[in-house]
Amino acid sequence: MNVKPIRNEQEYDTALARLDEIFDAPSNTAAGDEAEVLTLIIESYEAKHHPIAPPDPIETIRLRMDERNIKQKDLIGIIGGKSRVSEVLNRKKRLTLDMIRRLHDALDLPVEVLVTDYELNTQ
Repeated sequence: MNVKPIRNEQEYDTALARLDEIFDAPSNTAAGDEAEVLTLIIESYEAKHHPIAPPDPIETIRLRMDERNIKQKDLIGIIGGKSRVSEVLNRKKRLTLDMIRRLHDALDLPVEVLVTDYELNTQ
């Protein structure tokens, strides 16, 4: 096993290719150990150099609405009145903590995704 830190994109690509070769190696073998270590190193590099932005809260709400066939009017009482629902979904008003709690409970949405909108509003 000759594993070293990833310092650039070329080394990253090489590490990905090597991991692809040994990905199915059995645990407790030299190749299995190498795959496990490579995975950790690759994840670390990706977290630093290829971070994934959090999902957009309003798009997440709209996606859940689509998945569950929920109409805008169905959010009345969860987000607020008819006009407040429209304002939030059209990005004219931001989510409040109460709205976030109710959306989390009613639509089973992760609080972490919804809080992003609230945090942007308070900064």
